[in-house]
Amino acid sequence: MTALPEGVMIRAAAVGDMPAAVLIYRHYVLESTASFELTPPDGREMQGRFAGIRGAGLPYLITAVGPEVVGYAYAGTYRARPTYRYTVENSVYLARAWCGLGIGRALLDSLIERCEAGPWRQMIAVIGDTANTASIALHRRCGFEPVGTLKSVGYKFGRWVDSVLMQRALGPGDRSAPR
Repeated sequence: MTALPEGVMIRAAAVGDMPAAVLIYRHYVLESTASFELTPPDGREMQGRFAGIRGAGLPYLITAVGPEVVGYAYAGTYRARPTYRYTVENSVYLARAWCGLGIGRALLDSLIERCEAGPWRQMIAVIGDTANTASIALHRRCGFEPVGTLKSVGYKFGRWVDSVLMQRALGPGDRSAPR
């Protein structure tokens, strides 16, 4: 597990953390290709997404400095069909001022650890844009391997955008049948 800078903590997210998550995510929607959304979700929408993730028994974490939420990560259902039930997709977002300090690594490591404690066996990262080198590097450091690139599947800011697919095993992965 990656050490956090002094005063930074990771904990399970709560509904009260969603306003901060809205603000953090807003940047990625409006100013980057890390998210393929075009309109930032409002608080009600983020609370609904949070409830869906937690209702499915999946982890949703935040990182905070004192009372200030500076990042969040969660595992979501990869696909709805039952055959995919042991595979999750991760998302990690940090406030811009807190990037590059090892917080994203600690947050993703913690998310992986929590998923390994559950029934899940594979984690997928669907990274917006081949130019998103920071996210690609973060996932590599956390044990993800590139498994493909979907070319020109998104259109944002007047250009076509790729999706990079990365994957890592959770726990025993495919070496044994799930519980």
